[in-house]
Amino acid sequence: MFKDLIEYIVKSLVDYPDRVVVREVTGETVVIIELTVPEEDLGKIIGRYGRTLKAIRSVLYTAGLRGNKKVILELIEPPKPEM
Repeated sequence: MFKDLIEYIVKSLVDYPDRVVVREVTGETVVIIELTVPEEDLGKIIGRYGRTLKAIRSVLYTAGLRGNKKVILELIEPPKPEM
């Protein structure tokens, strides 16, 4: 449920939606969402002063309240290409 919500929001914001990776790790009371986006799109997800990322986390928090779950969004840095 949370994974689908994040995929929809993030893929509508980035230039390369096919390269967005979302993993969901579910516990009893906590859900951790791991989000990986291309390096070129990190700025679009973070936003100016982190406002976009904070808004996405607020949406997840509110969605988690309905299911009595704490939802944590972790932004994972994309792997660096080897030279």
